[in-house]
Formats: sequence, structure tokens, C-alpha cells
Amino acid sequence: MSWQHTVEQTIIGMGYDLVDLERSAGGLLRVTIDLAWSPGQPVEQFVTVEDCEKVTRQLQMLLEVEAVDYKRLEVSSPGIDRPLRNEQDFERFIGHEVDITLKQPIGDAATPGMAANRKKFRGLLGRHESGDWQVVWTDAPVRKPGQKISQKAKILPVQVLAFTLDELRESRLAPVVNFKGRGAVAASSEPPAES
Repeated sequence: MSWQHTVEQTIIGMGYDLVDLERSAGGLLRVTIDLAWSPGQPVEQFVTVEDCEKVTRQLQMLLEVEAVDYKRLEVSSPGIDRPLRNEQDFERFIGHEVDITLKQPIGDAATPGMAANRKKFRGLLGRHESGDWQVVWTDAPVRKPGQKISQKAKILPVQVLAFTLDELRESRLAPVVNFKGRGAVAASSEPPAES
């Protein structure tokens, strides 16, 4: 059994998920953790500094026993642009805004409302009727509350892209920064209204 597997099992045993394990130049060992999640649990739980300290202390002892050569250990939360790596991550963040990058571009000049050879999409994550994953988005500009809409403004359609995890190069939560409190973030996770 490799030391990486032992690190993952230790983190899982402590009630966390291993999001990423990275070894970089200069002897830095970077471990990214998140709170363990199961269907039905609220998503809005966050890793605290105390969680990182607890995991750091445990991993320091483990890495010494495993004789892993490293200079510095860094344990952190995944941040607001958390990567989505597996089926459970996608299930956990249904209804949240995500950024996805496809391996192969899609769309052509004949596809209405979509740029030719597009790979990157930002939209609300959900399940497609086919059972695949989907993002729902519109290319309409985000309007400020109370902002008047010009009568000349085009109404852009809501679009849906269905995909499988095998088609993705990268996927992560869209970094939504809101300085007015958490209540407004929940409102932004509603699907855009169809016109």
C-alpha cells in the first residue's frame, strides 16, 4: 500500500474527503480536504482552520511513521472554486453554478446562440433527462437589481448542455463572491427563468 493511499484512508477515517494531494518542488506536500458529505446533508458546511490543524497534526505523525521525505506540509480547504472530480462531487453540488471545460470543442456556425468550437461553459449544474449531467446557462448579461432593460435588448435563450464526466477536461465550482451575506448566494443558485 502506498503512502498516498494511507494518507487518503487516514483523512477519510477522520471524517473528511481528500480533494487533492500534490507534491511540488522544494519538498512541499499540499493536501486539500473537504468535509465528508452524503446525500441529504446540507452543502453549506465549510472546512475551518481547526479542521486543517487537526488533519495536519495527524498527517505529520503518519508521514513520520511512513518515512515520507517532505520539507513542509500544507493542509487547506478547497476554496470557493473547488474542483469537482467524481460523481459524488457532482451529486453534492447540483443546483450550484459551475465552470466546466470540455476535452473536445462543440458547436459550429450553424448552432444558434453558441460560438463555434466552444469548450468552456458556466451554468447551473443539474441532471439531464437522459441521465447525464447538464449545465443550464444564458449568455445574457447579469443585470443589477432595479436596472432598466432597454427595449432594443435581445432576449437570449436559456441553453442546456448535456455531458458525461468522461467528456470533461476540468470542472469546478464557479467562484461566486458575495459581500452581502450567504442569503444572496442561495438566491443566485436558482435556474435562470425562461423568457
